[in-house]
Amino acid sequence: AAHASTLLAMPPGDPVALQAYWFAGSRESGPDVQIAASQFDRATQQWTPATYVVNRHRAAAVLGFGLRRLGNPVAWRDGQGRTHLFVVATGLGGWAAGRILHLRQDAPQQAFRPLGVLPLSWLWNTSHLVRAMPLPLADGGMVLPAYFELGTKYPVALRFDAAGEFRGMMRMSQRGDLLQPTLLPRSETEWVALLRDNRAQRQLRAVISHDAGRSWEDLPDLNMPNPDASVAGLSLRPGLMFLAHNPRAESRAQLVLSGSSDALHWTQLEVLAQGDGRSEFSYPSMAWVDGSLWVSYTEERRGIAWQRFMPLPTTR
Repeated sequence: AAHASTLLAMPPGDPVALQAYWFAGSRESGPDVQIAASQFDRATQQWTPATYVVNRHRAAAVLGFGLRRLGNPVAWRDGQGRTHLFVVATGLGGWAAGRILHLRQDAPQQAFRPLGVLPLSWLWNTSHLVRAMPLPLADGGMVLPAYFELGTKYPVALRFDAAGEFRGMMRMSQRGDLLQPTLLPRSETEWVALLRDNRAQRQLRAVISHDAGRSWEDLPDLNMPNPDASVAGLSLRPGLMFLAHNPRAESRAQLVLSGSSDALHWTQLEVLAQGDGRSEFSYPSMAWVDGSLWVSYTEERRGIAWQRFMPLPTTR
């Protein structure tokens, strides 16, 4: 089993163009699940063999408390070139009782060191999870989209400074059925987030901030079907945005790439994967590296697939 990949773009002069992380093991939530990683080498134009980089037993030994399962890694490079991993880690209970484990790699080839659980809740920091890529900020910091899932479900934006220090949290919606936000800036101050909706209507939802994430408001429904599944958005510049998503309400059997100029109206550009009604192509991630748009996603819950677009796909 393999699921929930995330892509991290590396600097132009680095031997590695791109890093990918995901969780893998004999089955989802299995006791042997670890966080896996691979790198795309610029010289060979090949992915390196996958290796495990986070083990729950070793992380628990450092933290001083047990971890039952790992999932949903999200990666980010800080202003000092260090790689941070944010991983959903559970103790007692299922995914809804997860916490966000923060790890850091101080230099290439070094092991990821657990720094602790993000301090997000008085209830032992439980039920906050991550999934989508962070939004880099001009000051070298970033905003990490996350969500609360125990009973009521709502998105939150976590702010970090250039050194990777947690600086605060803002709730993004007053609704109780939204999760897994992906951030799409339309300008330096105006950001849109698209969200998975847990209700029976099976639609994508949207919220907007006009002040660089300091406050948020819900937007009218987009009328975009979604089978209660994670999406990935990437804004290359104002007026040029991409979204990898499942466009059918009934299943995750089709994954597509769409484009937009405003993050609210989308045109399908490419079919990334297509199967029968029992198939699953899901949980995408995206990155812009070396003049190309890269997309990774889960393939049938057994592997991680990827595609590279150069030049960019355009509407037909």
